[in-house]
Amino acid sequence: MVEARSLAIPDVKLIRTNQFTDARGYFCETFQRSAFAEKGLPHDFVQDNQSCSERVGTVRGLHFQRPPFAQAKLVRVVRGAILDVVVDLRPLSSTFGKHLWVKLDSESDEQLLVPKGFAHGFCTLQPQTMVCYKVDEVYSPDHDGGLYWADPDLAIEWPVTTSEAQLSPKDRELPAFDQLASVFE
Repeated sequence: MVEARSLAIPDVKLIRTNQFTDARGYFCETFQRSAFAEKGLPHDFVQDNQSCSERVGTVRGLHFQRPPFAQAKLVRVVRGAILDVVVDLRPLSSTFGKHLWVKLDSESDEQLLVPKGFAHGFCTLQPQTMVCYKVDEVYSPDHDGGLYWADPDLAIEWPVTTSEAQLSPKDRELPAFDQLASVFE
């Protein structure tokens, strides 16, 4: 069974699937196309990605891909915990420029469904955090984009300061929201 709950930005969904537990541990189906489609989530995922972050305070993002390679993502944590953040980049949306965050961890059976048209990123809350996510378009370097994670205009309450955050050189140089040309017309 799949449960899909809308968040403060209604197109972003918190997904919960059944976990079956016994003396050995647990088993769950993290994605089944027909069960998701029954909940109005007809995504056809074509690529799985995985990251492992060694340190607490590692920030990855805020990333997106430009059309026609824009990606919806289904994000879950298989070890550790993250603060997962999305920013609405759809100019015709009533929530354009707004963000939301959720805490995801390996103890719950929750996943975050991020639709196309959003920047996505996360900050690790535990060492050795491993994140897996499915995308519905393949990665295209020519369509890769991003948004500066600590843009004060976005006012995202990250659990780390800019001096504490572990970032890639690329993520340190991403543009602020007001410098970002309209991506998702």
